[in-house]
Amino acid sequence: MSVKNILSELQSLGSEKMKEHNKKRGATADNQFGVKMGDIRKVAKNHKKADKTLALELWQTHIIEAQLLAILFLKPEELSISEMEELVVSISFENVADWYNAYLANKHPEKDQLLEMWMNLDNKWAQRTAWSILASKIIKDAGDLDLHQLLDQIENEMPKSQAEVQWTMNFALAHIGIYHPEHREKAIAIGHNLGIYKDYPVPRGCTSPYAPIWISEVVKKQEK
Repeated sequence: MSVKNILSELQSLGSEKMKEHNKKRGATADNQFGVKMGDIRKVAKNHKKADKTLALELWQTHIIEAQLLAILFLKPEELSISEMEELVVSISFENVADWYNAYLANKHPEKDQLLEMWMNLDNKWAQRTAWSILASKIIKDAGDLDLHQLLDQIENEMPKSQAEVQWTMNFALAHIGIYHPEHREKAIAIGHNLGIYKDYPVPRGCTSPYAPIWISEVVKKQEK
């Protein structure tokens, strides 16, 4: 098992249609093969013995699919804080950021330290991760959070934040409104006032990321 062989395997699964889809989301012609997410997961299952060294070598190729595969190979508890930061600041594509957040950052044993370190780091992907960790804490472990102050922060900072950061900041806003009824009215009001994602295109059957709609629809489902 080598990086070269795995890259060849990934490249054989690519398609021009997927490449064009990725380009619309910020990828380039040089950093991708155009492989579907499901196929990347299948490749990961075929290489269950892949270790940290191989994963980090795949990451260093800067090819989107290789980085996604590397995330599936890595174990968060085996990564130091400095290694986590080296990874996050080298991200260049939102799907890689989302998998990194879901599989590594939000499961890392020192995630609270990552949150504190990266919230104000001058890197949009690190900030996106910090807000992702915070959004998760709002659901599961909000006891030490001042949610009223956090809503004020979101209202002040979200309009001027970069789009990549706005995405997970919006998760925090919605999660406050969904999981903390005492703050729901304020969260919805902030969403209305900011208007971010109000006109976001939503496929049939999916929930809008516009916070007022998102909050209201999830709460309705919870109350059934």
